[in-house]
Formats: sequence, structure tokens, C-alpha cells
Amino acid sequence: MAQRNGAELLAGAVVLVVAIGFLGYGLANTGHTMGSGYALHAKFDRIDGLSIGSDVRVAGVKVGSITATAIDPQTYQALVSFSVAPEIKLPKDSSAVVTSDGLLGGKYLALEPGGDTAMVPPGGDLTLTQSSISLEQLLGKFIFSVGNLGGQKPADGAAAPAAPK
Repeated sequence: MAQRNGAELLAGAVVLVVAIGFLGYGLANTGHTMGSGYALHAKFDRIDGLSIGSDVRVAGVKVGSITATAIDPQTYQALVSFSVAPEIKLPKDSSAVVTSDGLLGGKYLALEPGGDTAMVPPGGDLTLTQSSISLEQLLGKFIFSVGNLGGQKPADGAAAPAAPK
């Protein structure tokens, strides 16, 4: 009986060590770093799908993450706080765009560096922003516009041409 309990204990310990190993490997290879870089802020009209922990990318490369989102009670704009790796210095005329990672992918914040010689200081604001585009709204507008193409009446009151048979 004691030999069986020892074997079960050893098997449980091995499973626990392997699980901790997988967790460590996963954390080391997800791109999450312990050093968070410096903070920046931006305001948007819409940030649909962007959430805390979403990527911040420059030229498609992850350089930070979203740290907080809130609403400005005066302007009703979305306030986004994010971190950027310390080695990435952004010109003051840089822009931030909420974009998606493909048709069904998640949202991320794309930073597009400008050409100014002055840099945005830590804790600074990016003022050039482009909000999230809603795929559902675009699709709805497209369907509505296609539906209206066949139902237009002539402007001069003349009879509409007969439909082909």
C-alpha cells in the first residue's frame, strides 16, 4: 500500500512539474514582457474590439500593449492608455489607428510614426487617431446601397423602362 501511494505521489509531482514547464514556456513565448516600457495615451471616437492586453504594433511588430480604456465624460470619446517598448521613440506627429488582424481577427492599435524631429514624451498624447471601422456597418451600407440601385425612379417623372422578360 505504501509503495502504491509513493508511486502516485511521484506521478503527481511529475505532472505538476510538466504543467509548470508548459506554463513557463507559454509565458516566455507569447511576447509578454515583464518590462512594460513607457506610457502613452490617445482618444478615439470608437475602439470596438480593442481591450486591455491588445497588441500595440509598429510596422506589424508588437512593441507594447493596451493598459487601460475609459470614456471621457465631457467628449464621450474613448481614452486609451498603452505602453510602448522603451527603445521605440515616436515622433510627435505619429498617428494611432485601431485596426483588425484580418477579416475575423482581433483588434490591435497600429502606430504609424511621423516625420517630426521632436518625440512624444513618456505619458504624452498621440493626437492623430483613426477609430475602429465597424464591419457590420459597412456591410449594412453596402447591402442597402445595392438594394436601392434597382428601385430608383427617374428624376423627370418619365415612366421607368420595363423590366426584361
